[in-house]
Amino acid sequence: MILLDTNIVLYLLGGRLANPLPVGQYFASIITEIELLSYSGLSSEEERQIINFLDCITLIGIDNNIKNLTIALRKQYRLRLPDTIIAATAQSVDAILFTTDIKLTNLTEINTQSVKTL
Repeated sequence: MILLDTNIVLYLLGGRLANPLPVGQYFASIITEIELLSYSGLSSEEERQIINFLDCITLIGIDNNIKNLTIALRKQYRLRLPDTIIAATAQSVDAILFTTDIKLTNLTEINTQSVKTL
């Protein structure tokens, strides 16, 4: 199971990943959807591209388990709330979190994989 951080989706859609993502089933937190679609300068074409991409993966909402994991991780690591929810989502579903965020790769509670960008 692979959970994509918001930054990975942005790099993927922008054609800025150094290597293609491996074949697999991809997931994202509902937070990633919110972050992607709430950029103020988003064009109609970019929004359509994001929606089409999100339709091809599984989005995971916030349940009580993710909420409690978020609280624990945020207390321990003092991350931004969206990053903490994404990390807690990966932890909750035992997924590998693909990210470019160094802060998230330092969390011992989740499996992470750094992705190289151009």
